[in-house]
Amino acid sequence: MLTTAAFPAEAAAAGAPAASAPAIGAPSGPLDIGAPASPRARTFAHWAAEPVPAAVPILRARVRSVLAGWPVSAEVVDVLLLAVSELAGNVVQHAAAGGRMRVGLAFDGGRLRLEVADQGLRPPRLPDLAEEIDPGAEGGRGLLIVQLLVAEAGGELSVVASEFGTAVRVLLPAS
Repeated sequence: MLTTAAFPAEAAAAGAPAASAPAIGAPSGPLDIGAPASPRARTFAHWAAEPVPAAVPILRARVRSVLAGWPVSAEVVDVLLLAVSELAGNVVQHAAAGGRMRVGLAFDGGRLRLEVADQGLRPPRLPDLAEEIDPGAEGGRGLLIVQLLVAEAGGELSVVASEFGTAVRVLLPAS
């Protein structure tokens, strides 16, 4: 459930009455993604949310807001926005109930890192680019599309698994 107190900017955009924002880090409900990051003041931003469908567009908007303040090419922004949508959507689809989804975005030395993580212990299998794709399959192409776009932009996609969960990491040059 999305509460207006958790996201006053989105509430105002939707015409809802403005509510005071909770303190940073204060829980505000199941979609406690946190306040929008100040895009010009940070080189790192992160958010956490329950893996529910309503979190995906909010996370995408947060990533877009941060990227707007960084010296990043429009093509790289497009790749990262598609990546965060797809990767967060995969967490929503495959995460265990009651877990948390974490999204991190960092800019350092002309390189960007996007990381989408969950508490799942079964990491996704990165598609083998040499494998044939089943044209009749109803799913399973999103990670391949992200992998291809990231590679075309000069970056790399990787999966990092630990005892705390699994993260899919995108590394890209900023321009």
